[in-house]
Amino acid sequence: MDHSPIHLDTAAEDPAIQKHPSFGAAFRFWLKLGFISFGGPAGQIAVMHHELVERKRWVSNARFLNALNYCMLLPGPEAQQLAVYIGWLLHRIPGGIVAGALFVIPSMFFLFALSYTYAAFGTIHWVASIFEGLKAAIMAIVFAAVIKIGKKALKNSVMVSMAAMAFVAIFFFKVAFPLIILAAGLIGYIGSRWHPATFDVIRGHGKGAEDAGYAPICEDPDVCHIDPSRRRSVFLLLSFAVLWGLPVLAIHVFMINRVFIDEAIFFTKAAFLTFGGAYAVLAYIAQAGVGQFGWLTGTQMIDGLGLAETTPGPLIMVVQFVGFMAGWNNPGAWSPVMGGLVGSLVATYFTFLPCFFLVFLGGPYIEKFRDNRRLSAALSSITAAVVGVVLNLAVWFGHQVLLPVGGTFNWLAAGIGLAAFTAMQFFKIDILLVILGAALAGFGGFWIGGSF
Repeated sequence: MDHSPIHLDTAAEDPAIQKHPSFGAAFRFWLKLGFISFGGPAGQIAVMHHELVERKRWVSNARFLNALNYCMLLPGPEAQQLAVYIGWLLHRIPGGIVAGALFVIPSMFFLFALSYTYAAFGTIHWVASIFEGLKAAIMAIVFAAVIKIGKKALKNSVMVSMAAMAFVAIFFFKVAFPLIILAAGLIGYIGSRWHPATFDVIRGHGKGAEDAGYAPICEDPDVCHIDPSRRRSVFLLLSFAVLWGLPVLAIHVFMINRVFIDEAIFFTKAAFLTFGGAYAVLAYIAQAGVGQFGWLTGTQMIDGLGLAETTPGPLIMVVQFVGFMAGWNNPGAWSPVMGGLVGSLVATYFTFLPCFFLVFLGGPYIEKFRDNRRLSAALSSITAAVVGVVLNLAVWFGHQVLLPVGGTFNWLAAGIGLAAFTAMQFFKIDILLVILGAALAGFGGFWIGGSF
């Protein structure tokens, strides 16, 4: 009689089921993501969904959407916060720090180089043509994201209606994004009392066919880092106070120029108070940077937004350009280059520090209540509304790429976008290859006199 122990490790028995990734494997992925995360929040969320849920299968669709719902409710850049959240799920706080930092760091180098080039020499057209090709590819990625997330979230006619109403509200009536999310969550919460099966379509702990093949991530909160505690919360609050206070003290002591203190305080406030996505944040920052502080001109702000849109990383990285120009235009005893460098670092650090804090503090509570039926229904409705919001972003992005202000229809961008969509949707070409191909096509369009 065989008395050998019975192993229930399905991931080892079934090669189709992916094992939990090592820290090194996750590090390599987050580093890669930092270099290919073009296209603003919609494109970046689409890239993460494609890579983490569909290709690598490190996290289930339900877990991904649960994290996305929470990040959409937070102030600040939701795509970067989503990376922090999933990195934290996979490898605790170190994993979240690595994911969030690598999401931003490559963009810092690109944008600093572009900011210096802009301030010192003006724009370079052949570089812009490469990024125009990238925009066309990201347009395709965003539309693909609408299809993929929609298939997962829009399980019935009620969810489809939620998505449609969200699109109409934000596209035609310009309803504020937080109000749409709040209304969707309230509808889902109330609706679950009468028709729970209709509204609760993305249960967090779902073990159905949709989640089959995914490595379990902290399913037992008693032995996992997702278990919230008062001690943990106090530790995070104290850590944030130290990480915020010491740099501010150092700036005050060692830097005579007041502009850097103003930057630290302003960008911290912006990180905590600006709800509604990247474009709401940008409006607030532009108004203060140009009108209140006079760090840069309106034209420079618009140009900075264009530079930020053509680099990887979150669109809110435009704060680095604003910080650079603040230091460049007000260097004090330093050279403009040194002033720009310090200004860009201050703006970036104090913008993103609260993002890590908010995810690490709230994530355990969001995970703890994933099995709450009414909360799950509210999040399901929010996810459906997010599909409508992402569709709005896709339409807006497509309009900006295909019909630029003051220009005619961009046939070259349309061709690159269609080719990119076909490559990903039907031939499953790796997204990095698609992005590189689009960049080369944009560069080629510049040399042959295309519509770019």
